[in-house]
Amino acid sequence: MTERHVDAEPVTAEPVTAEPVTAEPVTAEPVTAEPVTAEPVTAEALWLVAANVVRWRRYGDGGQQLRPGTKSYRGGSKVHVVTTYGGMAHQELTTIGRGRHTGAYITIDMATRNLHTFRPVAVYSPAVLRRAAVFGVDGSWATREYAEELAALLGRLAPRYREEHWRGAPHPVPCRCHDCLSPA
Repeated sequence: MTERHVDAEPVTAEPVTAEPVTAEPVTAEPVTAEPVTAEPVTAEALWLVAANVVRWRRYGDGGQQLRPGTKSYRGGSKVHVVTTYGGMAHQELTTIGRGRHTGAYITIDMATRNLHTFRPVAVYSPAVLRRAAVFGVDGSWATREYAEELAALLGRLAPRYREEHWRGAPHPVPCRCHDCLSPA
């Protein structure tokens, strides 16, 4: 019994005619050493907020366990913030960064509390720019001033969200969470 694809076309009994083969050589235009364009093509820089993933995060009942990084990113990885959810007080944001397992760029939504060291950066990476374009991020509103304001806002909110998430729960002993490792 043979397998048949559902979308396969039925086989017809008509003979297939081939083009006659000629012995004439094919002439091609000579290759020039000059590039097609005189100026190198570069993508315009886009100002985004960069941040690092916390090295250790509290996890489990009462935050008594520690895990390195997040499920998708290694601890200390650099990520770019593409969008935030202002209606949720910026508790969640969309990030682009290199994944923990593959090393390829990924785009995910994650909690602001799992990031630190927010800063504005000019992004030139074509992979990041392509992924940012999917979310409608372009140079019209991704300016340096906007990135600086957003970085300052997220820098103030992230420690507060880490504290509120584990309110009233003591830190494990010894604790390596971001708040305990950071200088006061």
